[in-house]
Amino acid sequence: MSRTPLHLVFLLCFLILCVQSHSSRFASISSSSDLVSDGVNDLQEPSYLRLNTLPSNSAPEEACEQSYGFLPCTTSVLGNMFLIIVYGYLMFLAAKYLSAGSELLLEILGPGIVGGLFLPALGALPDAMLILVSGLAGSAEVAQSQVSVGMGLLAGSTVMLLTLIWGTCVIVGKCDLEESGVSTDIWTSYAARIMVISVFPFLIVQLPQMLNSTSGRHLAVLIALIISISMFIIYCLYQVFQPWIQRRKLAFVKHKHVIFGLLRHLKQQALGRLLTENGEPDKEIIDKLFSRIDENKDGRLSASELRALIVGIQFEELDLDHEDAVEKILNDFDTSRDSHVDATEFGNGIIKWLSQVQGSRTGRADDGPHTMKFLHNFHQETKREHDLLDVGEQSDEVVEDVEGGKGVLIKAILFLLLGTAIAAAFADPLVDVVHNFSNATNIPAFFISFIALPLATNSSEAVSAIIFASRDKRKTASLTFSELYGAVTMNNVLCLSVFLALVYMRGLVWNFSSEVLVILVVTVIMGLLGSFRTAFPLWTALVALLLYPLSLVLVYVLDYVFGWS
Repeated sequence: MSRTPLHLVFLLCFLILCVQSHSSRFASISSSSDLVSDGVNDLQEPSYLRLNTLPSNSAPEEACEQSYGFLPCTTSVLGNMFLIIVYGYLMFLAAKYLSAGSELLLEILGPGIVGGLFLPALGALPDAMLILVSGLAGSAEVAQSQVSVGMGLLAGSTVMLLTLIWGTCVIVGKCDLEESGVSTDIWTSYAARIMVISVFPFLIVQLPQMLNSTSGRHLAVLIALIISISMFIIYCLYQVFQPWIQRRKLAFVKHKHVIFGLLRHLKQQALGRLLTENGEPDKEIIDKLFSRIDENKDGRLSASELRALIVGIQFEELDLDHEDAVEKILNDFDTSRDSHVDATEFGNGIIKWLSQVQGSRTGRADDGPHTMKFLHNFHQETKREHDLLDVGEQSDEVVEDVEGGKGVLIKAILFLLLGTAIAAAFADPLVDVVHNFSNATNIPAFFISFIALPLATNSSEAVSAIIFASRDKRKTASLTFSELYGAVTMNNVLCLSVFLALVYMRGLVWNFSSEVLVILVVTVIMGLLGSFRTAFPLWTALVALLLYPLSLVLVYVLDYVFGWS
């Protein structure tokens, strides 16, 4: 309820502007003289509001055209700035409703087709809508001038996610490292690599420019469009089928964690010796360990004695249930199936596990008494496998019936419909306002959309990511960065597909070399950084943050100094 007044304020201001716009238009039509000013078109702006710092090819100032014939429009700087804020806030609400509806739908239906196909597309829907309408209106000439708004949003969204938001998450994270910074799992590195691969269509569409060819540009756009759509489908299908693959293997990886934890604990009790000088299991030490664990000295280990042993074992970052660990040990050691482990079974089980640890190690297995070396290699391999499958741990949970499931489903559908309706209704007016603001200030539309529009469509996602990263946990940091990489991947496949389809279907000229170069540079730098590192000190945040202003400078220099545009 606390947000209702804010909505009412925006609605009231919006209605006032609508009434003022209609009154102004009526006054200008009914009066044939210039003695009466309408207060909008005839108002002389102060010189400080007319920005002429950047060159522009825009036409002389013309009367604005109302979207849908009734929404307000203005040619003044402050008026367009206000409209950008209003329409931007409405797009923010659209993104928020779509996100809320998607999460409710996932809560009800669980992972699978919904999580793999619909949620990624719904998350990118506001951006895709804005890109689509930027090139649909008017003639080809008008579309060519306005489509730069779509390219600005596409580039600005990608750059903002990988620079401002990424860097802020590193600063507020500060988990696992002695110095400020964050660390992630290897699954996050694979998400970064997928993101780097997703820039391939950008390279295809730029080939004619790189080869100084003008004849194959339209064909390059078509080929890039086909590849981009194909990559979008493959990416969605990958997310659909990956969860059950992870669930199938996760139980085995948990088992290997039990092996490592128990052997490490026993090694510590045996003062570092479980193997002889020849690399063979030391049966004398193993028998002494059995006697130490056998508290009642009956020659058998019960489930309660194994549980007491397990309680003192740290299973690294895996939150493993103690009962589950006892069950795994009994399944491996208790060959007689009497729910107890005698000395022979214990010795054979330890020897079996030591052999498994040695077999997992690359290289020779006869390194003498270096048990620690075997355990270290085994642990690193197990930890890596668990990191790869850790994302499936959440999807391994049974999706329980949500209380009031039918009501929640209706609420989710309403959220999705409302978010889609708002995005569809106000995407075109927002693009028009950005174009009008560009004309009023002589600032190229690309720079306006690069800075302003991603704040509207990605601000909710940005706040969630920063809050999530601030929890100082390796797992939350991993999920946060994976979400950022996934959002950029959707930009590179879905939003780019929409943009390429516009250019191809409308017969527009592809002259976005500098913008594409910025996307490639930022995505490749941050993608490689995330692909081959799992620890991100504070200096990596500085690199990311500096890439944002450098991207703007690079586009300006290439377009307006070297004439790429």
